Amino acid sequence: MGEPVALAALAMDAAIGWPGALYVRIGHPVGGAAWLIGVAERRWNRPDAAEGRRRGAGVLLMALLVAGTVAICVGVQALAVLLLGRWAWIAVVVLAWPALAQRSLFDHVRAVAVALQGGDLPAARAAVGRIVGRDTDALDEGGVSRAAIESLAESFCDGVVAPLFWLLVAGLPGVWAYKAINTANSLIGHREPRWRAFGWAAARIDDAANWVPARLSGVLLCVAGGGGWRVLRRDHARHASPNAGWPEAAMAGALGVALAGPVAYDGAVQEKSWIGEGGRAAMPTDLRRALAIYLRACVLLWLAAGAFAWLR
Repeated sequence: MGEPVALAALAMDAAIGWPGALYVRIGHPVGGAAWLIGVAERRWNRPDAAEGRRRGAGVLLMALLVAGTVAICVGVQALAVLLLGRWAWIAVVVLAWPALAQRSLFDHVRAVAVALQGGDLPAARAAVGRIVGRDTDALDEGGVSRAAIESLAESFCDGVVAPLFWLLVAGLPGVWAYKAINTANSLIGHREPRWRAFGWAAARIDDAANWVPARLSGVLLCVAGGGGWRVLRRDHARHASPNAGWPEAAMAGALGVALAGPVAYDGAVQEKSWIGEGGRAAMPTDLRRALAIYLRACVLLWLAAGAFAWLR
């Protein structure tokens, strides 16, 4: 069931994404995981507790989160088979579809590009502020473009390639376990003192879950971009994450621009290594080119999933 479900879920996501009206009414399925993580963080991550105890609590949270997600998905899938028989795959497609983010990622980044093309820098800053965590109020056109390109490249991995990978490998339980892990990492997998111990397990598990997809993402972006291999090999390890540097370096190399570098968070500038060092500053035209590369990479991903299905 896995391969046809994956291809159908990709098609459904490309066609309609996760509609805004649906988000307003019911939110998104990862909201349940986010709620659980928030409750656990408030109750178990007490600042007066020993670091080892907080780390242990974080490990317990991840064990419960992953096991619970897998159990729910296995149960729902079994119920679908019981009720729908050979048509159960349609229900699984509908259940897997929200885990993919091809369309929503494109739409969010395209909104930045449209604002820049129209010369509306405040709107561009607001649009990019919805997809990045850095300060955006003082960014010029180049800074907005760089932030959007970085987000597009990194999210190609954790929003598209990795969910599809785990859907193909482990079906519905796999894709939603991945989404739960990735959500936990985004909320608590940080190095700041508050989360360093409690979020340790979330960050390490997310690193493991993205290891293969990140490298696949880098390869796909280089192929789609017609180059970038030298920068990919040279700069992928310059990112603080063991995985995010792969798609970012591939995109930087394909575009011939410099990404990463100094970034401001909450008014404080953090010095980060440049990825694509020696490349020129990113500009709005590069953001348009990045979107085109992204679309071609998604097509390549479709072809790879189809080939995997045929070989199986």
